[in-house]
Amino acid sequence: MAAPIMGYEGLGLVQGSGWLFKGLDLFIHERDRLALIGRNGAGKTTLLKLIAGTIDSDEGRRTIRPGTRVVLLEQEPRFDGHETLRDWVLAGDDAPESYEAEAIADQLGIDLSRASASASGGERRRAGLVRALAMNPDVLLLDEPTNHLDLAAIQWLEDWLSRFTGAFIAISHDRTFLTRLTRATLWIDRGQLRRTEIGFGGFEAWQEKVFADEARNAERLDARLKIEEHWLHRGVTARRKRNQGRLEKLFEMRATRAAMMGPPGTAKLGVASDDVRTKSVIEADNVTLRYGERTIIRNFSLRIQRGDRIGIVGANGTGKSSLLKMLTGELVPTEGTIRLAKTLNGIVIDQQRALMVPDKRVRDILADGGDWVDVRGEKKHIQGYLKEFLFDPGLSEARIGTLSGGEQSRLLLAREFARPSNLLVLDEPTNDLDLETLDLLQEVIADYDGTVLLVSHDRDFLDRTVTLTLGLDGTGKVDIIAGGYADWERKREAPRTAPKPTAQKSAPAAPPPTQKTKLSFKDQRDYDLLPGQIEQIEAEMAALEAELADGGLYTRDPKRFAAANARLEAARAEKDAMEERWLDLAMMVEELTARG
Repeated sequence: MAAPIMGYEGLGLVQGSGWLFKGLDLFIHERDRLALIGRNGAGKTTLLKLIAGTIDSDEGRRTIRPGTRVVLLEQEPRFDGHETLRDWVLAGDDAPESYEAEAIADQLGIDLSRASASASGGERRRAGLVRALAMNPDVLLLDEPTNHLDLAAIQWLEDWLSRFTGAFIAISHDRTFLTRLTRATLWIDRGQLRRTEIGFGGFEAWQEKVFADEARNAERLDARLKIEEHWLHRGVTARRKRNQGRLEKLFEMRATRAAMMGPPGTAKLGVASDDVRTKSVIEADNVTLRYGERTIIRNFSLRIQRGDRIGIVGANGTGKSSLLKMLTGELVPTEGTIRLAKTLNGIVIDQQRALMVPDKRVRDILADGGDWVDVRGEKKHIQGYLKEFLFDPGLSEARIGTLSGGEQSRLLLAREFARPSNLLVLDEPTNDLDLETLDLLQEVIADYDGTVLLVSHDRDFLDRTVTLTLGLDGTGKVDIIAGGYADWERKREAPRTAPKPTAQKSAPAAPPPTQKTKLSFKDQRDYDLLPGQIEQIEAEMAALEAELADGGLYTRDPKRFAAANARLEAARAEKDAMEERWLDLAMMVEELTARG
């Protein structure tokens, strides 16, 4: 492998009364595509700042090849003192050329003449990307680059990074983003930094192996209790198994929901059964919403049942927030009616962030200063409840201002999920959360007894949590799809790929088909075997990603590199086809069961 273009040896940094890092070695090579993984508070953002040179380490040696330009995209850049976004983008001695900045701004759809003070989070994030990308970096450091971006902007960024000729390190909660782009992983955990030449797609399997090796080594070193406490706290393998069970349950819920719906893009509104009516929590009947002459939502009807998990997706400005506000009764439609169940008791997570006062303690937020938390009618000690949400139990006395942004978001989730409710409204809940907390949030949503309304641009999170997806395209039409983001994306692509019908002579009407009473032999076999086959192809994909992560493979054996790359693309397509086939079969099983 060629010499690194920059690196740290023996890196150490003191934070508070102890070492955040000590003795870390880190080397970055040309065209590295690195995912930086770690829990909130582990020091990921701090490590990026050390690499960028914006803060100094307390020990260690930094080397960098002369002429190497390192650019950091901060998670929350400060725009103070800059009247417009353009002023901020073009400020400083290292500012990019204005023509390059304008070209990227045009592609990202951001008006740099916008006043900084009134710019939204998405506009500021785009401005940050404009500055970082237009500076032509050799090493690009990305701290949550997809935060506040809509799906179109995320896909544009993925395309740009796939063509980028330099190296990059990305911190992100967006699994799809990391899986598509990274070829190696940096994992910071308990003050240690590990590197594996495996992209994020194979990270979880590698992480489990590391923990298993640690547990065995701990027994030999007679330090079993310390490691077992950590192991039980993480519960990686157990959580993966639980999530597999939840994923199967989610597929079943999607199949059930699809059976309730009519033709694609519509949903049955009226159902005669009183039992079904009592399960309805929100009913939208032929709803239209206009702002002036613009139609935001057109002729939208849907009955939301108790237990539904609804994902709302679309580009910024297509009306996602307006649809969410209508469904929760905050906004009155121009035409049509919205009916809410009288017993509806909702929690809107995003509205509670003002509670995170820096001087308050964790126990003040969770237990009003006491030792016990009332969790939906059940008393739990604050330390035990903190452990459920991946906190150190001793953190109950910590001040809110000392917590990272992700830890504050996790604490807010812990507080809100303790309250009794039957409707949960989540607006971009994945921002600021680490991957482990996202797993936890998926578990909590899966186990939640009520209904969930969720707005998110996190494609993987949507695929793992929702039973119905409401997709907005900006024309006022709302697609209603049984499934997650991937199902909506396939639906959008179908009209482009479907063959045009050919004119045919009329034929005698065929006799009505006899209704099936059970699956055919082939269908039943596929239904039973596909889950295992999907697991096998996922393992093959992880192995291929690990092979392609070898930076020298293309030089040594370009034919092997091309073959592995082609096989990986084919495997992805096969996996998508298998999952779609299994979901179709699950829907058939549900229909056959309903017929009795």
